Amino acid sequence: MSTAFLGFWAEGACFQLIAWAPPQSMAVPQGGLAWTGASSDTKGRGMSELLLAAERDAVASASRHLAEKGLVIGTAGNISARQGDLIAVTPTGSDLGTVTAEMITVIDLGGQVVDGDLAPTSEVPLHTGIYAATNALAITHAHAMASTALSCSHDELPALHYSCLELGGTPRTAPYATFGSQELADNVIEALKGRNAAMMQNHGSVAYGATMDQAIHRLELLEWLAELYWRASSMGTPHVLTDKDFEAIITAAIERGYGALKKVEKS
Repeated sequence: MSTAFLGFWAEGACFQLIAWAPPQSMAVPQGGLAWTGASSDTKGRGMSELLLAAERDAVASASRHLAEKGLVIGTAGNISARQGDLIAVTPTGSDLGTVTAEMITVIDLGGQVVDGDLAPTSEVPLHTGIYAATNALAITHAHAMASTALSCSHDELPALHYSCLELGGTPRTAPYATFGSQELADNVIEALKGRNAAMMQNHGSVAYGATMDQAIHRLELLEWLAELYWRASSMGTPHVLTDKDFEAIITAAIERGYGALKKVEKS
């Protein structure tokens, strides 16, 4: 998919499959961020006493959700949510399947701990970097099997299904760099240009969104697309969608109002 063509896609805001991203200079909302699957599970301090209580709960609930779905195993992954100049992020060494809201650490945009008893994830530069470079309010990172496997062999995930448009186009692979390094963060940010999800070479996958729901969905979609390619490749040479195919998809979607609820037209 060409860069110029992707620019055309990004403007199709009425097409729900297209991941339109506001300009990076757009002001970040100051309101709280909650995941619809979140549920209070703190011990000791009540939720109302926690700094960034809603964000901490959303991060913890999302972590358990991704662990339940098999996208993260044990400590392999990290999640965060932003509110204003603060970020709620999973702690380093935590089992994401059992993490609670009270275990979530709050840092500032410079990566300094503001609240919490546990040291934050080693991937702080990745999270703070993505927040600085995009309009993200939530970030999900995992070592999911299919996307991690594809990251070891492909610089880009071939477009086999039009749902890749939800990610801004065909996901790229960020070149390898040591985990937790600024180099890795920089590589991922470059791979995310014009996209909201990417693979990380010999490492994993990452996605962001304006809500935790969106960040989770995009990470899960990237994994589905990677597994689709993996399975198709095992059966033969997959047919890859072309720019012409995508142009027809966009035109049809806009004309039909695809992806949005609508009432039956009665004569």
